Amino acid sequence: MNSSVLSRMQTIAVIDFETSGLAPGGGGRATEIAAVLVRDGRVVGNFQSLMKTGVWVPPFIEQLTGISNQMLDEAPPAAEVMREVAAFTQGCPIVAHNAPFDRGFWQAELALAGCEPDPAHEFACTVLLARRIYPEAPSCKLGQLAQFHRLPDSGRAHRALADASTTAHLLLRIQQDVARIFAAELGGLPVDHALLMHLQRANKAAMKRAVQDFVRRRHPVQSTA
Repeated sequence: MNSSVLSRMQTIAVIDFETSGLAPGGGGRATEIAAVLVRDGRVVGNFQSLMKTGVWVPPFIEQLTGISNQMLDEAPPAAEVMREVAAFTQGCPIVAHNAPFDRGFWQAELALAGCEPDPAHEFACTVLLARRIYPEAPSCKLGQLAQFHRLPDSGRAHRALADASTTAHLLLRIQQDVARIFAAELGGLPVDHALLMHLQRANKAAMKRAVQDFVRRRHPVQSTA
């Protein structure tokens, strides 16, 4: 990617939760969280921790994730972990794969920890972005996208740091491809979080127009006719 595009990018936090259930509203709680910081086209930091909530992990979840009830009994309290990860990601917009799932647990666990919401913590979703940018991909599942793009092997799937790291590499690939595909429309402007948020809501058949509209609204003087 052009260095002028990279140099103006903000730090983005890519997060992933492992949980005991599908939704906090149904009694699910987080069992593990990871956050990977991405800036200037590379990973610049990461955070990972198991989380003790007192929740019971069903056997099929333990088999899927490898996270046992005994491991969680020895983990730090969830509130402590959430305060740490909130500080680690302070001021950063967020990306997640299947963002509604992670956003739900993020908001629920922060509230239980007594943490004030950070206005910067808006969620962009790599599932929605992949559907629009890679229609030729066989699936938008994280593992299949990683194989499709030959992303670095980050370790065991369904562990928070491995999945967050894979999503971070997917995010970097998305930023590179958006900058390449829409180079004329962007005119050197960065593929930042705000643009990703705009594109994930765009019509799949009108991505070029969506980029043009974004540039026109944000930088009228630099917009492409």
